[in-house]
Amino acid sequence: MTISMHPQALAMLEAIKASGEPPLETLSAAEARRLADERVVRTNGPPEPVEAVDTLEPSDAGVPRLRLYHPGGGPLPVLLFLHGGGWTVGNLETHDPQCRYLANRVRCLVVAVEYRLAPEHRFPAAYEDCWAALRWVADHAATYGGDPGRIAVAGDSSGGGLAVSLCIAARDAGGPSLVGQALIYPALDLGMATDSYRRLADGYFLTAAKMRWFVNNYLSDPMQAEDIRASPLRAASLAGLPPALVIITDLDPLCDDGRAYAARLKEDGVEVDLVEYTGWPHGFFFWSGTDAAADGLARVETALIRAFETTPKPL
Repeated sequence: MTISMHPQALAMLEAIKASGEPPLETLSAAEARRLADERVVRTNGPPEPVEAVDTLEPSDAGVPRLRLYHPGGGPLPVLLFLHGGGWTVGNLETHDPQCRYLANRVRCLVVAVEYRLAPEHRFPAAYEDCWAALRWVADHAATYGGDPGRIAVAGDSSGGGLAVSLCIAARDAGGPSLVGQALIYPALDLGMATDSYRRLADGYFLTAAKMRWFVNNYLSDPMQAEDIRASPLRAASLAGLPPALVIITDLDPLCDDGRAYAARLKEDGVEVDLVEYTGWPHGFFFWSGTDAAADGLARVETALIRAFETTPKPL
């Protein structure tokens, strides 16, 4: 099989290699965070101004640190954004430019979640923090200019998997009601048994070894991969979930997760738009100036606007 990488992607990977960054899986979690977070900030675009940006530490039990991006006006629909990073790296800063972009372009209140990271806080800590954040948003959005009747979730990689797990939990709990989900190369089955994990095990930024390191940091027992809060693709049914945008790319070990999720959503009667990029590896969403990053952000923007506009606004 001949694999062709987009020239912009190849240039980004060569720049990362030239930086001398060692494989994350050879480092401590603390050192991996430092290097990975610095790299994301370096490859990201400059943050654009938003009318109001506030970082909150809610007093509600179990609710993690949150950052709210408010573009003005309202009441606004609300986007709960869950950052990626293998449940081990990433924070409010690494995904700040994307949250600002979406707040301004979609005209929504973006709430970014700083959930606890592994291995200091193993499964289900990240899930529990995100679930607590979603319930907090449903209860408090109106106080901050948001419309609790129009909430969507989004996330990349591990954050995408967490977003799907929230959709399933909200459906099963009878709320909060969600109007959409926007997923960027989501991690949806921590068993790591798909063909793409074998076919793309090495050489394309996210390797199988790196992904195994992330999963081992997060799960304290391999059997936890059977829990749908960790592997939401294993849910018995996906019926009743909100409309979805699923973005994948062909040089990513996670691509089969996204394909399988989109196929199951369609089978279960859920509206889904599957977008696949060719010649790009995992992580491209944060490579400012590249064609795929710009197009991916625009697609998330369009999907969220559609999700919010098809939901009645409050009188």
